[in-house]
Amino acid sequence: MNSPADIWAKVLSLMEADMTATTINTWFDDAVAVALEEDRFVLHTPSNFKRDIILSRYVPAVQKALHELFSADFQVVVLGEGELEGYGRPAQASFLPGTEEYTFDRFVVGASNKFAHAAALAVAEHPAQTYNPLFIYGESGLGKTHLLYAIAHKIHQDHPEFRIVYIKGDSFTNELIQAIREGRNPEFREKYRSADVFLMDDVQFIAGRESTQEEMFHTFNTLYEAGRQIVFTADRPPKEMLRLDDRLRTRFEWGLPVDIQPPDYETRVAIIKNKAIRRGMNLPDPVLQYIADNITANVRQIEGTVNKILAFQELMGESVDVDTVTRAVRDMFKDKADFLPSSDVIIEEVSKFYGIETEAIRGQGRTKDTALARQIAMYQIRRMTNLSLKEIGREFDNRDHTTVMHSIERVEKLTKTNPEIAEVIKDINANINARYE
Repeated sequence: MNSPADIWAKVLSLMEADMTATTINTWFDDAVAVALEEDRFVLHTPSNFKRDIILSRYVPAVQKALHELFSADFQVVVLGEGELEGYGRPAQASFLPGTEEYTFDRFVVGASNKFAHAAALAVAEHPAQTYNPLFIYGESGLGKTHLLYAIAHKIHQDHPEFRIVYIKGDSFTNELIQAIREGRNPEFREKYRSADVFLMDDVQFIAGRESTQEEMFHTFNTLYEAGRQIVFTADRPPKEMLRLDDRLRTRFEWGLPVDIQPPDYETRVAIIKNKAIRRGMNLPDPVLQYIADNITANVRQIEGTVNKILAFQELMGESVDVDTVTRAVRDMFKDKADFLPSSDVIIEEVSKFYGIETEAIRGQGRTKDTALARQIAMYQIRRMTNLSLKEIGREFDNRDHTTVMHSIERVEKLTKTNPEIAEVIKDINANINARYE
């Protein structure tokens, strides 16, 4: 990791090319680096006189050296006597607004997640010294993102000078596309390759995207070789990401892959009790047991159940018993078969996945990618809704039912013969379902 002190030492070394050792010793001998922030480098000198001289004469030299190190422009702030104590550095945690409650203290540990929790805590306590990269995988809603945030908050608490970068896999792709369009590739690379801690959620969404994978390959290498901590989460292990570049798959497995399983009964009870207490409720044992018996899918669903019980109690003014809970969360016990997304949602998610406008998918575009995206959209609508072939055809510029049927049959064959297409279907399904969790 490069601390502000390490960076300052390199800056001074570079400045020797433009000024004498006497000048450096005279004006910078007691200057100390305070922080390297998003676009600002902060120094402190106990002498106001030296501060004023540095500001009036030597800021351009410091900026030049920083630019040589990072290929980016920085504002240089110089603090003088008595200014360090009053200097309020922006909290690093603010880069993840609304995640303050996702800490290790609030993560309920059980048999299903004990190993992942221990690995995440070890990484947070000793960044880039153990398990690099850390790769946490498991189904949606089991606590992967909670651990990712917990790592960020713990490292920030212990090392406030570290630059922590968090990004979701699909957002990384979208930012790269935008950077290419606007000619800002250097800024994009600097943002991620200068991180002390790099956290990527849902990394599976970069699989199959050639330019994104190429960018991630070089970003990974830069960070890893510089001794920076890298953490990924995904819904499956690297070996099951069939569309993932082999070079990336190998690197993802360099460190420690750990999985999180659905919580067992005891852990579910502990999670429910923990979340209820934090919301100011003391649930009776029969209620705890009822929820734990019926809400088994994931932690996110458990949290939603507790929130709904609290809302029901506040709005209806009823005491919390099993009958009340049953009425409050009846819809959460519905079978997944009851879940029917709209055709608009499905087409929109296919559009986002392929980076093709919804109008093109619905219309007459005949490019290979557009045609495949359209066929997959038809296939998904047929599988996930109750629409007839004729009704599906109306969603796609009034195509006749035989065209729709041919498209569905083609995708069905591809899912059986082409593992990559099967994985695409899985990813799109996950995105659709995530909108209703």
